Formats: sequence, C-alpha cells, structure tokens
Amino acid sequence: MSGVAEKVVLLGAGKTVVSIVTQPVRSADDGRPAVVVLNTGIIHRIGHNRMYVTLARELAELGHVVLRLDQSGLGDSAPRPDVVDPLHAGLADISDAIDWLVAKGSKSVVLLGLCSGADFTIAYAGRDPRVVGAVLMDPSIPPTTRYRLNAIGARLMRGEAWTNLFRGRGRVWKIVTRQNAKPTTGEWAPSQLSFDDPQVRAFFEKAYGDAVDAGNQILAIFTGGLKYQHNYKRQLLDAMPNVRFGKQLHLEYFASCDHTFTFLEDRRRMFDKVKAWLSTTEFRVPDAQVLAERALKPTS
Repeated sequence: MSGVAEKVVLLGAGKTVVSIVTQPVRSADDGRPAVVVLNTGIIHRIGHNRMYVTLARELAELGHVVLRLDQSGLGDSAPRPDVVDPLHAGLADISDAIDWLVAKGSKSVVLLGLCSGADFTIAYAGRDPRVVGAVLMDPSIPPTTRYRLNAIGARLMRGEAWTNLFRGRGRVWKIVTRQNAKPTTGEWAPSQLSFDDPQVRAFFEKAYGDAVDAGNQILAIFTGGLKYQHNYKRQLLDAMPNVRFGKQLHLEYFASCDHTFTFLEDRRRMFDKVKAWLSTTEFRVPDAQVLAERALKPTS
C-alpha cells in the first residue's frame, strides 16, 4: 500500500456519514473518474472479506480517488437527522460524497455497489450529471420467462424433485398441477423486494432508462449465488426491453461464484474486470458549467 494514502472523511451537514478516502500518494489522474463504493445491505464499508478495502487500494494505485462510505444508519454512520426515508437518505449520502470529491478536484464519478448497493447505484446514476458510470454487482432485476424455465429445469434435474413429483408433493408438483403453471417470484425467492408489484418494476425500469439516457456506462456483474433472482447472463436485457442499453452496457456472468465473492479467485476475477473496464471505457466528460454550478452548493 506504499503508493496510496487513506484518511477518514465525515460527510453531510451534521458530519454523521463516515467514509474512508483512498487516493494515490502522487497526484490523482485527472482523466480518471473518482469511485464511490456503497454498502451491501447492513455490511460495514469494508465489504465482505474486506474486499472493498483491497479494491479501493488497487484502484488508487491506478490513479483513481476512491471513497468508501457507510450510508446513514449503517456501519459507523448515524441516521441522517434531516431525512427519515431510507431511500432518500441513501441518495442524499451519495450526493454528499460526490460533492466532497468534486470540491477536492474530481471531475466525474463512477458508483459501485453489490446487491442493495447496486440498487442505490442505479437509482442515483441518472439523477446527477457528475456520475458517468456504474458498476452493478447482483443488482435486483425482475424474473423473465427464460428465468422461470431455467429455474424449473434446474429443479427437475434433481432426483428428489422427481421423487416428490411422483408422490404428489413439493413445489414442482404444485406448479405442474396448477392451471396457470407459471411460478411467481415469491415461490422461488425469500420474502423481499417483489417485482410482482408493478410500481417496483416501473421504478427500476425508469432508473435504468434514466441512467442510460444520461450517458452512463454500466458494468453489470451477475453471480450464480442468487439463483432465486437471476440465472442467466442476459436476464437484465430481457427484463428491461424498453431500455436502450446499446454499447453502454457491459455484461459479465460468474456462474460458479457466490453472491459475496467469498473465494479469493472469484474476488480477483471481479477486481480484474472492474479495473479493466475502468481503464478501457471511454466515459463522457461532465459539462464544465454543471460542475461550476454544483460547486456553488455548500459542501460538507
């Protein structure tokens, strides 16, 4: 870590959002976007197996400034006193983080998150012209016809599924004997955010559409660790047919990897994909006037 330096940064009007900035000892490369790393669920800003600490240091070695933050109410950060709703509090935290980075000289930002962090990333990306890219790892996406067929097929490959079917029990039996044989998401997934709710589906489709329309580049990495949510590489494209991703979307599917990149070789593969994408992607340059107008805002 000799080539990077780290320090604590307190964000927000009340200095309640705790973050760590990792940056090159030499001057950061002005042409490279800063990176904001978001929490995964209730996990502290270090990430599972300290993977965000390692990733931040490796990105800083390449010339990026990286800010890892505990969003309000998570890790070391207290709840925001000014925003009660968790969604809007999280979005306000991201805005504060970008304000700080821009005030320190960053010209653009890429957001990065896993699971709920990926959902916050895509929810925010289209709202702020200073954001030029998003790294999404196992974001929430709706089920598709192919997803359901894959899920049923996977169950039918198990010997116990056939035993249960012939004995008239189990999930496969319930699906086969129903008039409408299409399983709902809830039958295959734990109780959580439901894409059976049209408002939830519309929210995410709009978020992706806004992010793409704003010119963001997107790296989406899906793992084989969330079979109840996604089970093939192109599911995001099939689930969002109205979003014109075009060449702005780069898809990766790690079929043998678990959701939290537990094994070192899986983390290394993910790190290498993220670094290669950041190094080879041509990000748009935010308008100078936009940066100037944002700079007039009070900065924490």
